[in-house]
Amino acid sequence: MVEFLYHYFNDSVGPFRNLSDLEPEEAERVLNDLRLQKKGFASKRSMDYLTIRRSLENRARELFVQKGGKPIRSHPHYMTVGECPWLMEWFEKGKVLRIPITEFDSLTLSFTYGDLFPTMRYQDGKKYRGQVYTLNEIYHVIDEFGLPQEWNNQGKDGPERYIEVQIWDDKPLTKWLR
Repeated sequence: MVEFLYHYFNDSVGPFRNLSDLEPEEAERVLNDLRLQKKGFASKRSMDYLTIRRSLENRARELFVQKGGKPIRSHPHYMTVGECPWLMEWFEKGKVLRIPITEFDSLTLSFTYGDLFPTMRYQDGKKYRGQVYTLNEIYHVIDEFGLPQEWNNQGKDGPERYIEVQIWDDKPLTKWLR
C-alpha cells in the first residue's frame, strides 16, 4: 500500500514550480536560463524538451480521463511513489517533501511505471510502456514488478527508476504553491 508521495525540488526555487504552468515563451526562457547556468539535470534537456513534454502530458491526461480520472489541471505536478534519494542529484540545493497519499483525491492522481518521458517513448515491449494507471491499477503493477528504485536504483536495468505520480489538482498542494 502506498502511504506517502514524494516531491523533489530545488530549495532556491521552491516546490511545485512547473514549467508547464508558464506560457510557452516564458517556459522556454526559464529553461534556457537553466541551460546557461549549467546547473542541475534541467540544464541538460534537449531543445525540443518543452514540446515533447506538453505532448506527453496531454497524452497522459487523455489516457487518465479514459480510465475515469477527473483531472482539474491541464498539466500535472509530479511526485514519486516511495523515496528516490538519487533525485536530489537533479538539483543544486535538493530538498524533498513527503505528503500522505490520503491528502489527495485518487481521481486526480495518475501513475506511470517510470518517468513519463521514457514510459511513453521507450519501445522495448514491456507491458507498462505507454500506460497510465489509476491508484488501484498501480497497486497491481507494483505487486507484479516491484518498485523500480528497489530493483533498478542505479539505472542499469532500464530507464524506469521510480513510479511517477501525476497530480492533476492544486488543492492538496495549496500550502506549498506560490
